[in-house]
Amino acid sequence: MKRIIAIANQKGGVGKTTTTVNLSACLAEAGKRVLVIDMDPQGNTTSGFGLDKEGTENTVYDVLIGECDLKDAIRTTAVKKLDIVTSNIDLTGAEIELLNVEEKEYILRKEAKTIESKYDYVVIDCPPSLNMLTVNALTTADTVLIPIQCEYYALEGLSQLMYTIDLVKNRLNEDLMVEGVVFTMYDSRTNLSAQVVENVRDNLEYNIYNTIIPRNVRLAEAPSYGMPITVYDPKSAGAESYRKLAKEVIKNKSMDRS
Repeated sequence: MKRIIAIANQKGGVGKTTTTVNLSACLAEAGKRVLVIDMDPQGNTTSGFGLDKEGTENTVYDVLIGECDLKDAIRTTAVKKLDIVTSNIDLTGAEIELLNVEEKEYILRKEAKTIESKYDYVVIDCPPSLNMLTVNALTTADTVLIPIQCEYYALEGLSQLMYTIDLVKNRLNEDLMVEGVVFTMYDSRTNLSAQVVENVRDNLEYNIYNTIIPRNVRLAEAPSYGMPITVYDPKSAGAESYRKLAKEVIKNKSMDRS
């Protein structure tokens, strides 16, 4: 397996799930074998691929509490070469149920090792909070990809996320790296978007991907139809942007496992 990527930002509404769904679909479109793990109890990544959140027998919740193995929770999607481990509201109870479990931070990591030979990329959608679910994702991941919305408060909370990443790296996963930052919801009609991009580039020392994801009506519509943008409108500006991001991620060999 080349890389496990956690998509994380505790700030909601930054395009985290949109990036998980569409980056994964574009990696699969490029011929890579991809597994998506939905670690958000809202299950928006699950429904983003047209799957019923409530109608799944085995979810990531069942994996975390030991009711099934990860391989038994993997489902196929309508996207060729792309599988998913689904999530739903049951996942909200996992943190309490895992309180007294030994090495609870490593449950997903141990399970991921059992399927690693099957995939080129595993992409994990983290919840918009820094809790045990996010910690499980970060101990499992090789890298963290951080979507940042092009708005006035773009950097708000980013220092806390970086602190958490450093904490996990120092105590739980010494190999964890920041994959990079990707700008989302860019509006070329406003000066603000350009100013945010410039500000972040001036103040952030981590890798920043060149691809910028624009505000796009078709991109916003796609989840309500249960499709990634590459299926819903493959020629849209949103689809082209995520294809470019996927190419950059693939080319970023420095993040691959040795």
